[in-house]
Amino acid sequence: MAASKYNARDVEFEVEDFDNPGTWVAIRTAQGGSGEGGINTFSVGHEYETTDTTTFASDGRAESQNMQEGKTLTLEGFRLKDKATGALDPGMALIEEQAARLGEDSLVGFRFAAPGDTTWTVWSNAHFQLGDSGGGNNDKVAWACTVTRSGPETTVAKS
Repeated sequence: MAASKYNARDVEFEVEDFDNPGTWVAIRTAQGGSGEGGINTFSVGHEYETTDTTTFASDGRAESQNMQEGKTLTLEGFRLKDKATGALDPGMALIEEQAARLGEDSLVGFRFAAPGDTTWTVWSNAHFQLGDSGGGNNDKVAWACTVTRSGPETTVAKS
């Protein structure tokens, strides 16, 4: 089958529960998780550090090499809260708790998969930073976070 476009809304995201390692909680999108999804935008960022390898033999042409690669994933959407209990969506709640942790405790697993993938892309060590939240008179309350990978990326079969 030829490669084809796929819907961003069908990508799945999960965060590992810091207090229950190996337990993964969905960060709800339109199709992922249960009920109304809160995430409506995501973007993967790449960051590189290079080293200059230019010498006199380079004859005036700059030379360099990638030495370090970093990745981030930003999630944005609407803040979901249960009207009856006041509880935040479970995935968002875990991310907000994790964003408040410092040092070694700031690292936890994060994984994501495109539609049809049979494996998760896993960031075994990731940390979270919350983005802006709020809105105007006629808006729903916004929610955002940036996930930063710390260390290598792996994969694991989806069950």
